Amino acid sequence: MQIQFAYSTNAFKKFTLEAAIKKIALSGFDGVEIMADAPHLYPPDYGAPRKLNRLKNLLIKTGLAVSNLNTFTLCAIGDMHHPSWIERDKKLRGLRIQHTKACLCLAKELDCPNISIQPGGRNEHFTRKKAEDTFFAGLQEVIPLAEDLDVNILIEPEPKLLFENSRQFEKFAARFKTDIIGLNCDIGHFYCAGEDPAEVILRLHKYIGHIHIEDIRNRAHNHLICGQGEIDYKPIFKALEKIDYHGFISVELYPYQDTPVEAGRKSLKHLRRILQK
Repeated sequence: MQIQFAYSTNAFKKFTLEAAIKKIALSGFDGVEIMADAPHLYPPDYGAPRKLNRLKNLLIKTGLAVSNLNTFTLCAIGDMHHPSWIERDKKLRGLRIQHTKACLCLAKELDCPNISIQPGGRNEHFTRKKAEDTFFAGLQEVIPLAEDLDVNILIEPEPKLLFENSRQFEKFAARFKTDIIGLNCDIGHFYCAGEDPAEVILRLHKYIGHIHIEDIRNRAHNHLICGQGEIDYKPIFKALEKIDYHGFISVELYPYQDTPVEAGRKSLKHLRRILQK
């Protein structure tokens, strides 16, 4: 099975994007997932062609493909979850929509096939139906651009947000009449939701455009180095082989800001060892 591993730069917030990419390349990864937020690839900071060209040249030099643009957070103007797609204030929702459009354009520039987005956000204001309808309406504003650019929009379910599990996502995804909406399949998140990640992969394979991986203990949403939790990766890799998955698996270890290189190398070594068995 030809699986490629990437590493998310959101574990390297204490480093510049350029430094993070160099460290990820030296750690033996095949690709890099870039955080589309400060202090990395925040779109307003990359409006000048010269700066974007420097990034492109660095990617060529390191040989890393961009597996995904992670547009989940928007801490440059808010916090981990805000502004979201389901804010009460329409202007705040507009900021999220404009950010997503800018990220789609950057993804195209970097030859990246997809961006991942938050699953609506924290539902703090509406009934569930109203929240889902608001999220749906927001996506309708960005889908035409995504289709024109041929860049997929991948929703990433997460504990305590509007969509927490695969069934909620599956029901919502069925509303769209386009294949541009897909799933960023976070193995740990589904495990936290009490689901079997391998079963989710088999059932939702047609939606999966990118994968996040980490380890989890006690079903608690705390990303751990792969091999230091309780997730059994063997059936996950078997499921990926069964669906003939050829995309990237991105290690996501943002809690390890002080030791991102060590955490990434340990995870990569563990995953490759499991994959070879």
